[in-house]
Amino acid sequence: MSRVGKKPIPILKGIQVDIKGQHVTVKGPKGELRQDIPFEIGIEKKEDEIVLVPKGNQKKIHALHGLCRTLIANMIHGVSEGFQKRLKIVGIGYRANVSGKILNLSLGYSHPIKYNIPDQISIEVTKDNQVIVNGIDKQKVGQIAAEIRDFRRPEPYKGKGVMYADEKIRTKVGKTGA
Repeated sequence: MSRVGKKPIPILKGIQVDIKGQHVTVKGPKGELRQDIPFEIGIEKKEDEIVLVPKGNQKKIHALHGLCRTLIANMIHGVSEGFQKRLKIVGIGYRANVSGKILNLSLGYSHPIKYNIPDQISIEVTKDNQVIVNGIDKQKVGQIAAEIRDFRRPEPYKGKGVMYADEKIRTKVGKTGA
């Protein structure tokens, strides 16, 4: 059995969890999330916790067991507190701003980049060129942050580009003149 899957998922106060068959819905102060659980995994709701039980002993089922437990735990955390990813924009003339539901990026290309912000996601830009992506769905927040980073990945010689706030760029030594 999966070590992660064995742990019960505590239901926080103010969070409502509905289980109908293999469909889990979590409602909280920040919003509502839904997830379908594979039929190989059984779901049991007790007073203030959820327990997942594998229906079999195959390797695939054990992998799904831990995955499903983590997905439900992330849903509960997301609707109660939310998730956040921070990006840093480094480079001369590189900047970002938000106008309405559009993120405008100037990253050294001949044209500005306009990125449409999806629903359930909010993006803020601070004065020191930090982009903060907030949302209730962990997967969506990570995907949006990765898409923004892909517009100009950090390069290894000067360290310019869009990078995660906690990312360390190992710079390479350039050519030496003869």
